[in-house]
Amino acid sequence: MKKVYEKPVIIRMTEGIPNKFGKRDHITIIDEIDGVKVEELVEKYGSPLYVISEKTLREKYKKLHKAFSVRYPKFQPAWSYKTNYLDAVCNVFHSEGSWAEVVSGFEYEKAIENGVPGDKIIFNGPYKLKEDLVKAIKNGSFIHIDHFDELYDIILLADELKLRPKVAIRVNMDTGIFPQWDRFGFNYDNGEAWKALNKIMVSGKMDLVGLHAHIGTYMMSAEPYRVAAQKLADLAKRVKETFNHSIDYIDLGGGFASDNTLKGAYLPGKDTNPSFDEYAEAITDALISAGFDLNDLPTLILETGRALVDDAGYIIGTVWANKRLADGRRAMILDVGVNLLFTSFWYEHEVYPAAETGKALEDITIYGPLCMNIDVIRSNIKFPPLNRGDNVVIKRIGAYNMTQWLQFITYRPNVVMIDTEGKEHIIRKKEDLSAFKAFENVTDD
Repeated sequence: MKKVYEKPVIIRMTEGIPNKFGKRDHITIIDEIDGVKVEELVEKYGSPLYVISEKTLREKYKKLHKAFSVRYPKFQPAWSYKTNYLDAVCNVFHSEGSWAEVVSGFEYEKAIENGVPGDKIIFNGPYKLKEDLVKAIKNGSFIHIDHFDELYDIILLADELKLRPKVAIRVNMDTGIFPQWDRFGFNYDNGEAWKALNKIMVSGKMDLVGLHAHIGTYMMSAEPYRVAAQKLADLAKRVKETFNHSIDYIDLGGGFASDNTLKGAYLPGKDTNPSFDEYAEAITDALISAGFDLNDLPTLILETGRALVDDAGYIIGTVWANKRLADGRRAMILDVGVNLLFTSFWYEHEVYPAAETGKALEDITIYGPLCMNIDVIRSNIKFPPLNRGDNVVIKRIGAYNMTQWLQFITYRPNVVMIDTEGKEHIIRKKEDLSAFKAFENVTDD
């Protein structure tokens, strides 16, 4: 019988000294996380497995705090709950002194349950239900008004409750970046923000305490923050001049980049993305130079999320299968899919073997286990061929993957935190069928 044609495959070899392909790529392995062996973690808690490093969380927070507090005398971080709202993660940041920043009634309830005082909660977002606003007003939380309908709701609630809500407005603006985030808040450049501030002050029913801007996400330049700080400072000074009223704080939101690499980027993120010091220099220089009375400086608030938690997160997976694609390339199937690693749509995630491998590299596509063609962890990566059952570790996955994960096709796995003493703790148990049956109901025939 005539044999079936198989397309030839050329594998680039870079053994030993440099050759025409360049120098040999160095294969890094990750066989432990904070001193705990990956193999032991899989044996105890299964695969896939999320792992959070408490040590890294605290180190990142201290770096952020140092960068800003040495440059500006009044600085207060507020942990962004939507970035990772697992209680164990939130409480690490609260224990370091961070307030809570929430964008829904659900997140507000979590912050209260975590023991955060009402007057240390910032309530953002375009969708705040009346009952959520009532809680925030009664607790003395800071409500960041997103639109005029919300402003009018709060005026009515102030009358009903006979209380003075503490409010700020969210401001959007042109900071020189594209696309401009103008969906949220009141526009600075067309005068809408100033109109909103006038309505608040003229109503006499609210305490205007702050100004807020969140200009974008994964900001790869610090300069737009300088522009945002300057424009918010301008609004604060106009409020002072017009109403003789001082703004207590200026909130520059979040959006700082982590060390992840965006898809399509030419260079690794860890080599190109701004440091905390670069962000701090741009923001604090603008505020200090704005001309505030030194005895009346507003507090600087940041809602940094991704840049604090991304590096602290890992997901351990296991190779389930190897195969050849139609074009001859090797493909590897993991038990980690985009339902657990949503940020695979954004980043070229770093993937590492968890044990020593051969030194020959091959262009490999890494897929997840889902029955959908878009379940791709890495579309192309130079990687050593692994065997079924071998473990891999994917780095910098602490932000958004545990809030945007999907209950799709597979159960969500255990989440383990390794504390500062190297001890493991399950901070979220893996799901099973009972978790879903508890909320389902079959109608009677």
